[in-house]
Parts: sequence; C-alpha cells; structure tokens
Amino acid sequence: MPFTPPEVFNIADYFLDARVREGSGDRRALITDDGAVTYREVQALAGRYGTMLLETGVMPEQRIVIALQDGPAFVAALFGILKIGAVVVMVNPQLTPDGIDYFLSYTRAAAVIVDRASRGAFTEAAERAPQRPAVLDIDAEDLQARIPAMAEAGTFASHRDDAAIWLFSGGTTGHPKAVVQSHTSFANTTECYAKEVIGYGPDDITLSVPKLYFGYATGSNLLFPFAVGATTALFPERCTADALFARIEQYRPTILINVPTMINHMVSHPGAAERDLSSLRVVTSAGEALPEELHRRWQDRFGVELLDGLGTAEMWHIFLSNRPGAARPGTLGTAVPGFEIRLCDDAGDEVPTGEVGYLRVRGNSRAISYWQNAERSRTAFQGEWYVSEDMLSRDEDGYYWYAGRADDMLKVGGKWLAPQEVENCLLQHDAVREVALVGVTDDTGLVKPHAFVVAGDPGENLGEELQAFVKQHLEPYKYPRRVVFLDAMPRTHLGKIDRGKLKTLDDGAG
Repeated sequence: MPFTPPEVFNIADYFLDARVREGSGDRRALITDDGAVTYREVQALAGRYGTMLLETGVMPEQRIVIALQDGPAFVAALFGILKIGAVVVMVNPQLTPDGIDYFLSYTRAAAVIVDRASRGAFTEAAERAPQRPAVLDIDAEDLQARIPAMAEAGTFASHRDDAAIWLFSGGTTGHPKAVVQSHTSFANTTECYAKEVIGYGPDDITLSVPKLYFGYATGSNLLFPFAVGATTALFPERCTADALFARIEQYRPTILINVPTMINHMVSHPGAAERDLSSLRVVTSAGEALPEELHRRWQDRFGVELLDGLGTAEMWHIFLSNRPGAARPGTLGTAVPGFEIRLCDDAGDEVPTGEVGYLRVRGNSRAISYWQNAERSRTAFQGEWYVSEDMLSRDEDGYYWYAGRADDMLKVGGKWLAPQEVENCLLQHDAVREVALVGVTDDTGLVKPHAFVVAGDPGENLGEELQAFVKQHLEPYKYPRRVVFLDAMPRTHLGKIDRGKLKTLDDGAG
C-alpha cells in the first residue's frame, strides 16, 4: 500500500533522527577508508551544517547546492539542509565552468557547499550568478570546532508536501531540468520498494557504482539503508571495475547498487573469475536497460542474484522491479507494491497484453512539477498519473519488458523496431563489448538503424559480420545499416549512453 506520512513530516527525522531516537545511535552508519561513523555522529555533524547555513542567512525553502564527493560530509550536508527546511540540490562536483554557471543560475541557490579543491571554480561562478550564492567549504573538523554541539540546529517542521530534494531528469538534449520532489516521495518509495521488495535490513551493508548525487544512489546507497539502521559504504574516487572489486572485498557489502555499463565491465574483466563476491546477497540494476544477454553473462560469471528495475526522477526511484527469488532476465519485473502501472496508446487507451504502449504510473512518489517548465509539467503530470515517454509491453504473467524511449523507437520500413532487441542480439556476438542502436536519417529523409559498437578487436570485416549476425537471428529489416566502432560510448551527465550525440557522429565507417 502507498505510504502517507503525517502532515508535519521532515525526512531528516524519518531517515536519521529516528534512528538515534529508537536507540540505534551507536550503530555504524557509514564506512569509508577513514573508518566508521555512527548514526549519532552523522546527526551531530548534520546539525552543525544546518547551523552554519542558518548563520549564513539561509531560510527554509531556499535551494542549497551540494557539490561534494561521496563521504561523511556529503551525507551530513544533505541532512543538515533538510533539517533547516531548505531544499537539497545535488550536482556532480566535477562540473565544467559552464555547467556550474548553469546550475547556480537555474536553481537560484542561496548557498553551495563544496570541497576545497573545487572552491575556486564555484566561487568564480557564484560571483557571476545573479543571486551571488554563498560558497561554503568548511570541512567536518573545522565545523566541529566552530559550532559546539549545543548550538546544533534542530529539525524544521516541514510539511509532507514541501519540496525536499531536486532531481535532474536524464535527458540527452539541452540542459537538465529539475524534478521537484516532496518529503512524502522519499519515504513512500522506501516503504514500498526498499523494505517490501528488496528487503533492506539492519545487517545490510550497501555499496554503489553511481555516486550519491545520482538519485538512484541517493536512495539505494543512503536513504534506504538509513531507514533501517544499516550501513552505507562510500568511496570518493571514480568507480572502475578494479576499484569496485577491491571495495567489495574490503567492505563486504550485502547489496551492490549497479548499472549495466559497470555490469558489462565486471563480467568482461580478465580477472573476474578470481574476485570474491561471496558477501553479496543481491545486486540491483537501473539507470538504463539491462540486456538479457548481459544478465545471462553476469549469472554465468558470478552467480549473484541480479534484479533489474525501472525508476524515473518523476517518480523518484524504482516502481517496477524483479523480486528476489523470482527474477526473469530481460524483464523489468512487476509493479512495486503501492504503484499502479498502465500501458497506453496515443489516445490514452490501454493496449492489450503483449503490445507496446506508453508507460503511465501512479503512486505517492509522484513529483510536484518540473521547475520552470509548466508546459512539460502539464503533459507529464496528469492528475495522479505520471505519463512517461518510456515504451513497454506486459506479458501474460504481469512482467514488463522495456522497448525504449518513444524518441528512441525506430520506424523502419513501416515497422516498429525496439533498439534494445538488436542490442541484445549483438551482445551475443563474442567480439561485442558494448553496443547502442540509434536511428539516423539518411539523404532521402528515411530513418535507418545504425549500430555503435565497442569491440574487443574490431577486425577489418567485423562490421559485415555483425550485420549478418543480426539477419541470422532477427527479422532481416532489423539489421543495422551501418556499424560504427568506438573506443568508448559518449555519456550524459548521469552516465547513460548519450544517444543524441551518437546520431551526430561523423564516423566514416561502415
């Protein structure tokens, strides 16, 4: 059932203060290379961050940008912002100067919390921003010395429908737009998905491939474990397969929050067979489609249960998911309790079982709106429903299959083609490491499927071989008219394959 919190409700209390209040204050909340941090220590540091913001002049409902690497400071800053009733905006700390300018101007942030390595770039941008936000780089030790425990901020009596965190949608064109999410949304998905589907418990240790500024990780690797008194493992550096294997062996997590790109890197790693993943009880995948063939490779290599699912910034997190003990490779699983799913045609009528339709979903995690985009908000948020551009089908057992984004689906020779189907086929070829199929308009104005491939050894005739491979396994019209070999895929700000950029590449290959 959907979760409806009381009218006065602040998720800093729900995820953090309640752990201390219930007697879990001395439990290990975080583990890093520098050691462990308890829930009580996180709460104290969060209170100090809140006090620092109040002293800076920050008011409830103002936006505060976090541009920090994963670590205790990020976690405490996030809860400190929420504690004073302000709104969290999480961004990549490695933003380019243009990106910093955009986010500070777009969010009208009152302050930005940064580490000292990036203070210079953010200070310069803040001086250019119309509202001149305060740039704060006070680290945990300085903060503790400056603000005594008795001066820590309390927790603001937020309304459950107040904005809590801004998330940024994962589009591949233009600047990312903010999805404004309420306090209710974060608690609702925690109750419905984290507790009921994945079964987070106090003995779990979580580790994530995506960093905390990505909403998938904010939930799975911070809020969900905090909701049950579990432990979050954090490391600041960029995630590679080598780094991840080492962290799994170091921290012994029980839940790994993963994405298809890293799953591919892990199964393809030359030393994968020797790595110890025995601590893991479950691995989740989200962020982009997980091909059935890649899922099979994972199971064959590691034997750890892998659960694919679908979530969006507009519904905050996962609302379709495979279940432990009942995962079906190639599918997104079934509806998470508390969420209702419909697949509809262009007219809004539900499509029959087995047919592809536009996704509609409702539940108590629906966003308030897109910031400064009323037209898009009216289109996407219709009554209780979020109307997505994702296209899915549902089989007779109630499992959902991902077909692609509406703007990624291809009409070839008058027939619909789902890129994921061709991508999954090509991944079965031994030479293919990663692949994306996009539609490219030719000189006649017709859309043709082109395959962009990262291959182990792209030999002279591999392109023709891959085209023949698709013709052999799928209907002939689905074969890629061109095969382009890349050293690496271009990616969006959220790490997804940038399909829009692929369409613009001038490759000269075929």
